[in-house]
Amino acid sequence: MINSKLPGIGTTIFTIMSKMAVDNNAVNLSQGYPDFQPPAQLLEFFRERLLLGHNQYPPMHGIAPLREQIALKAKRHYAAIVDEETEITVTSGATEAIFVAVQAVVHGGDEVIIFDPAFDCYAPAIALAGGLVRHLPLDSPSFKIDFQRLEDTITDRTRLIIVNSPHNPCGAILSQEEIHQFEQLVEKHDVLLLSDEVYEHMVFDGRQHHSFLSSELLRQKTFVVSSFGKTYHATGWKVAYCIAPADLTAEFRKVHQFVTFTTNTPTQWAISDYMRACPEHEVNLASFYESKRDRFLQLMQGHGFAMIPSAGSYFQLADYSALSDLADTEFAEHLTVQHGVAVIPISVFYRQPEQNQRIIRFCFAKEEPTLLLAAERLSQVKTDDCH
Repeated sequence: MINSKLPGIGTTIFTIMSKMAVDNNAVNLSQGYPDFQPPAQLLEFFRERLLLGHNQYPPMHGIAPLREQIALKAKRHYAAIVDEETEITVTSGATEAIFVAVQAVVHGGDEVIIFDPAFDCYAPAIALAGGLVRHLPLDSPSFKIDFQRLEDTITDRTRLIIVNSPHNPCGAILSQEEIHQFEQLVEKHDVLLLSDEVYEHMVFDGRQHHSFLSSELLRQKTFVVSSFGKTYHATGWKVAYCIAPADLTAEFRKVHQFVTFTTNTPTQWAISDYMRACPEHEVNLASFYESKRDRFLQLMQGHGFAMIPSAGSYFQLADYSALSDLADTEFAEHLTVQHGVAVIPISVFYRQPEQNQRIIRFCFAKEEPTLLLAAERLSQVKTDDCH
């Protein structure tokens, strides 16, 4: 009998729903990936780098040209001066970066605060480090942080707070005022931060992404994680990076070298080439996804789902309480099996789901025909067939 280190953890909801989508020939609006290609120029750079022979181990912390481009990007977007040699580490996806950051600083018995609903990789990483998870619910329906409750939860055992903006699954974003509140928090408490900012370029309606890199005070206490996979529509490449002050980066790399050691070479070169040649891509990403969000909202009008437009990310929440009193996991299964559209129930992101909450998550990072087909199928959902 194996004594599991993660006894309460099973297969992730993303794997479950994607398999259910395949099994039922359903439109997959569950797992968060685009159904369209990365930019053509990026793919051409990748092909060129493969043929040029960039296929062996790169430096453990990432190739120098890519780290240089990351530093330029941090300065361009957030006015942050980052040392490319001592403060930037390229990782094999954001999940690896988050896992490594947690393992680097959390010791047995340390407390880590996360906000529910929370992305599902946070709590297992904390458990494997021997830490204790402290769950704080975001205020519903705004999904904002209650800073007084946060401060009341901090103890002398609190080591780390994990923050996610733009937020998955909710699409909420941090305001400048909330950044100031985090500044006040770290001035009073000896606590580190991990800022999951993988959807940083997907912020809508004229809003701005407020990175923890934009605050010098917060930057000195924070691991900031970003994702090339999300930004360049290449989630399967699994390339991301972590920016942290030199002392935290040194600890981060001690773990990173024994997890993946490094990240595949030709993708690093291709991304570096593309960042240099096409810096406008990340600037135009917000309007690109905002138009997809707006189109999806338009297609879903009159179908019984209550939606507040997502502020960021490529996810859209929908309240289905006018259609069904099923729990969200059952409703998600019903939509997939009976109506051919796979979605994500958000209760799985909570330790204790809110009572009577009837909310599911759609991914709208899809081509027009995909969104059209999904909306057509969802228009057939009736109140009398899902109670």
